[in-house]
Amino acid sequence: MSKPIRLLIVDDHPVFRESLAHALGAAAGFEVMAQANDGAAAVGLWQRHRPDVTLMDVRLVDVQGVAAVRRILAAAPAARVLMLTSSEDDRDAVEALEAGAAGYITKNVGFMELQEAIREVHAGGRPIGEEVARRLAVRDKGGPLSPREMEVLSLLRDGLSEKEICGRLSIADRTVRAHVAAIKEKLDASSTAHCVTRGFEIGLLAADKRR
Repeated sequence: MSKPIRLLIVDDHPVFRESLAHALGAAAGFEVMAQANDGAAAVGLWQRHRPDVTLMDVRLVDVQGVAAVRRILAAAPAARVLMLTSSEDDRDAVEALEAGAAGYITKNVGFMELQEAIREVHAGGRPIGEEVARRLAVRDKGGPLSPREMEVLSLLRDGLSEKEICGRLSIADRTVRAHVAAIKEKLDASSTAHCVTRGFEIGLLAADKRR
């Protein structure tokens, strides 16, 4: 059996934090190493336990989550931190991702989706909640697609379904949906087929690569 993913949970709401720690500790494939109530404690506990993935709220009682992310990554650039927050402020998402967070999802996700996101972060992915991705894409409408979005667009061009893209890229279906939603917003497209058409129209996709 593979080793469990070792977790540090950082949240200043004790009932939520302890309930989440209990649920993840009982789930197959996870081990909760420690819990922290604030950012300063999170940095110290991370250095002590070196967890595989840290779940970090954005808004904490002292050192804010984004600042804690920066401190952790300054000491260990390879650390993986997944923001798990109730904040729907686009500025929080942008700031967290620019600080080096490995993903950003909100607390309204289901427990299975959360587990998928943790596994994705552990595997090197960057999960972003579908609604967060859509809102960020609205902000960047007309802006360039990210490398991963270009990869998804290319696979849509090749005729792959979202489910097939999940398998090809080894990422969760939620993450693929988020990328597709962002592509639609950025390209002002109404469907996946329209995304491909727009990709050809504006030169993102080369006609000689169409299959």
